[in-house]
Amino acid sequence: MSNKEVVFGIHGIKEALKNEDSQIESIWLSKNNKSKEYHGIIDLAKEQSIKVSFVPPQKFRKYAHLNHQECIAFVSPISYADLEEEVEKSLENSNTARFLLLDGVTDVRNLGGIIRTAEATGIGCVIIPINNSAPINNETVKTSSGAVYNLPIVRVNHLLDAVYYLQASGIKVFTASEKASKTIYETSVEKGPLALVMGDEGKGISKQVLKAADKSIKLPMLGKTGSLNVSVACGVILYELLRRNLED
Repeated sequence: MSNKEVVFGIHGIKEALKNEDSQIESIWLSKNNKSKEYHGIIDLAKEQSIKVSFVPPQKFRKYAHLNHQECIAFVSPISYADLEEEVEKSLENSNTARFLLLDGVTDVRNLGGIIRTAEATGIGCVIIPINNSAPINNETVKTSSGAVYNLPIVRVNHLLDAVYYLQASGIKVFTASEKASKTIYETSVEKGPLALVMGDEGKGISKQVLKAADKSIKLPMLGKTGSLNVSVACGVILYELLRRNLED
């Protein structure tokens, strides 16, 4: 990361947290530092649901040229969008609006690749949780080929709440899970807005989200490999959904 993508020092981070437009994504504090000044940072970060990690002092060595006081805040290169605004805008513009939710995708390269495909297939916005998600950083930007600047990214406190909001807005929610009984090719997709939930190939989608979804689908696996990389699987499903839209 370049210096432009971090805020450092106790006072600097506090002031940034007071600015709603600062786009702070996460904060590192030294686990060996007992400074009382940390409490102000922690309280402000908690109010904004910003992740705070207590890390060993060695983590700060690469920032030795900065007067960081063992506290570094990482700033997102993008401005996050508002869920309600993006849903309303997408539904106004299309009766076949598509949304993509990512549950537990923690690899920045997978996240970047997925965003790139989502933008190419006409997804209205990508929705990620504040916790348990890869950050939007330089590597994400590079892997997405800059698609992060052309597609709204929404961050929410809880993905399940986003699912409920989408459903309340008349949007069907599909989950991609290897435990599904039918493949995408055996599943009918009704006309109208739709949201797809993808999970990391390790842990997969949370049980609560799986239970709340309208339908669950999977990809056929004819070989001995048990699963696909989440970015690859997401690309296959998104293009299948696009193909059906184009045929209608």
